[in-house]
Amino acid sequence: MDSKIHGARPLVTHSLLSPSNLSRPGREKLCTNLIRVKLYGAARSRSDRIEWMLHELGVEYEFVPIDFVKQEHRSPEFLRLNPNGKVPVLVDGDLVLYESAAICLYLAEKYPEKGLMPTDLNTRGDAFRWIFFALTELEAPLWTKARHTFIYPERKRVPEVFESCEWEFRQRVKTVEEALEGRTYMVGESFTLVDLLLAEVLAWGAHVGLLTDSPRCQVYYELMKKRYAPTKKGQESL
Repeated sequence: MDSKIHGARPLVTHSLLSPSNLSRPGREKLCTNLIRVKLYGAARSRSDRIEWMLHELGVEYEFVPIDFVKQEHRSPEFLRLNPNGKVPVLVDGDLVLYESAAICLYLAEKYPEKGLMPTDLNTRGDAFRWIFFALTELEAPLWTKARHTFIYPERKRVPEVFESCEWEFRQRVKTVEEALEGRTYMVGESFTLVDLLLAEVLAWGAHVGLLTDSPRCQVYYELMKKRYAPTKKGQESL
């Protein structure tokens, strides 16, 4: 398992949970102790939205992949960072944060000059509304289906919930579809954290074929997708 330094382009450095391997090209030139921010994550997880956020902010960071197959999320080292054994985890100097929304909001507040959160109180309130909607209403049925597909132990899975989860997601997408009428961005006139989180969730919905009846959401998702297309952890973006 290797970690990566991300700035303009990702480079490979060392691992948190295994010894450094400096034999690959370019590694010997990197000094990881200069990197203040570390992101612990995994492919196709909520750490993707943190990578996107860091990309928008132009923050150099070290990505430390956590291998769930190898149970690295249950290692004593990782559980000291997040006792829940989940990703993402952000380490920024002495600060250790988990929960993706908390990390995103922290980063937006730390770099206000980037404009990823509105400063006007009313617009800011609207942004909070859509952030919580994206995570508690729109994303929730997708996660419920995922848990019953591959996350829970097989004996705990209830495939009968799939139909209701898909129905619930489509109902919540209707709210987004209506709100996007005549808009490029969900809140204000420029890209914000709201768009990042909504696009991340809509990307998941598109991947599982649940956006076919939502043309505005498809256009919106495609527009946001163009903002972030670097190579991430060897996987496709969005």
